Amino acid sequence: MSDLSDKIIRRPDVERITGLARSTIYDFMSRGEFPQPVKLGARAVGWRESNVLAWIAAREPRKVAA
Repeated sequence: MSDLSDKIIRRPDVERITGLARSTIYDFMSRGEFPQPVKLGARAVGWRESNVLAWIAAREPRKVAA
């Protein structure tokens, strides 16, 4: 999703939205299981909100037809 109007969110918001701790987010990132951040400056990063929301949606359990 490369929508130019996509909101960039910082780590505290990512933690709040996902319910994950900072260390867990970075652990998932190191294993390729969480979206990579966008570099905002020399020491600042943020995540595209749409990528984080898509990650959450992909993790939700799917109902199996009986």
